[in-house]
Amino acid sequence: MSEMDALMEAMMGSMSKEDRLKIMETMMEKFFADVTVEEKQKMMEQMMPRMMEGVNMMEMMPRMMMGMMGGGQSGDESGGGMTGMMSKMMAGGQEKGMPMMPHMMTHMMPHCLPMMLPHVPPEERVDFVLNMITTLMEHGSAGMSEDEKNEFVAKVLERVTS
Repeated sequence: MSEMDALMEAMMGSMSKEDRLKIMETMMEKFFADVTVEEKQKMMEQMMPRMMEGVNMMEMMPRMMMGMMGGGQSGDESGGGMTGMMSKMMAGGQEKGMPMMPHMMTHMMPHCLPMMLPHVPPEERVDFVLNMITTLMEHGSAGMSEDEKNEFVAKVLERVTS
């Protein structure tokens, strides 16, 4: 066992689980103060598989994204969370810390889907794709005139059927 392992064992062994979780936030802030983006990415690649064991990512990812985007947690009283954020966006306002979300999502989603879909069972893919297409068509054409919607649908059909 290395000296660092022995030190960590001595320190962590004497702490309760609650204390370890409390100290984590402070430690993370100090630890990552001078770590480069590349170093963070490498660490994430190494740590994420262990951290994700037993975690329901269907529930966790939306909460993580909202936290990173400044949307708060759903159910908080400040109008935060998904409902508060969407209300403000639909009203033409920008949620604090949110101006990058549309840009990020339009660039990220097309790259995420090819990596994710092969891991979705074929019988689940059909429902997922239908839900995505329906959502994209409904919300992608929101606020368009009938002529604009018809042109939008025609472009989509042309791309899908070619």
